[in-house]
Amino acid sequence: MDTSGAQEYDRMQELKAFDETKAGVKGLIDAELQKLPKIFVRPAEELAKDLNHKRAQIEVPVIDLGGMEKADRRQQIVEEVRLASETWGFFQVVNHGIPLNVLDEMIDGIQKFNEQDVQEKKKYYTRDNTRRVRFISNHDLFRSTTANWRDTLTISFSDPNQSDPKEIPGSCREAAVEYSKHVEKLGNILFEIFSVALGLDPGHLRNMDCSKGHRLHGHYYPACPEPELTLGIPKHTDAGFLTILLQNQSGLQIFFQNQWVDVQPIPGGLVINIGDLLQLVSNGKFRSNNHRVLADHLGPRISVACFFSGPLGMENISYGPIKELISEENPPIYKEVLLSDYVMKFLTSSLDENNLLNYFKA
Repeated sequence: MDTSGAQEYDRMQELKAFDETKAGVKGLIDAELQKLPKIFVRPAEELAKDLNHKRAQIEVPVIDLGGMEKADRRQQIVEEVRLASETWGFFQVVNHGIPLNVLDEMIDGIQKFNEQDVQEKKKYYTRDNTRRVRFISNHDLFRSTTANWRDTLTISFSDPNQSDPKEIPGSCREAAVEYSKHVEKLGNILFEIFSVALGLDPGHLRNMDCSKGHRLHGHYYPACPEPELTLGIPKHTDAGFLTILLQNQSGLQIFFQNQWVDVQPIPGGLVINIGDLLQLVSNGKFRSNNHRVLADHLGPRISVACFFSGPLGMENISYGPIKELISEENPPIYKEVLLSDYVMKFLTSSLDENNLLNYFKA
């Protein structure tokens, strides 16, 4: 007798029941959960495959952005960024200009939001992607193979018409507004460096609106009772142009040279990674690399990812390989893509469906 339908139905019921609590993963911990619900347990073959991958002892490049006003130092920074972007697709930055107290207050704000009274958090719980502020556990909950051990507060700074600070939860309002200003400035500096590293004018990527608007995703990963059975975030690449990540403890891993590399937090440091759209417009010169986040017995792990994804909501804007980077020896790898089509593909896929760029090959 075929019971697969019944099993699938049970899974859907469990997903719905979890979602309807509107309390997220933190709600399971508050209920003193000792074992993971089945929806969080990864398939046996996936767990077995993980055992075959080595854990590397190499480290992601760290780039000091200090002294950029000096021409020779700036040239050195551009070269370091170019090399990291072509090989790793990831690097960490220090001396980036964002004060330490701004970073600390952003982490504290996300922690306060998640650890406040659950009834207050529930006011923001929604799967409506058009909402400027939304609290959710697993945006792809009903599309992914396995639910993941994290809750997320998203705050969009992409639409100037949606800029009322009162929409942001009081627990993290001041911190988020202040951090947003600083991280936007850093994003613009990085886009200038990327432009020069590609052999273009400093303003090239900014003039393409790559830095227009950004979103903060505050992830909260509670301590997990059985971390070896689940993940905080599965293996994926980031969908936008650029991600700037603030993190308070380890857990982030990059898949590099067929092995997982741990990205240890540096005091005051930020992780920078290339997104799919920057790989697309650079015609594959810069790499959008796979990464994931482990679950852990220790917690909470808190991270704030700032995504620069371009002018979302503009119907007719499209992106393809930059013409100056195309030649007979270097033909386009990717097609011209409507940003709205790309976003729709992302929103209707699960995070572990790698890799979105494959759909847009030339």
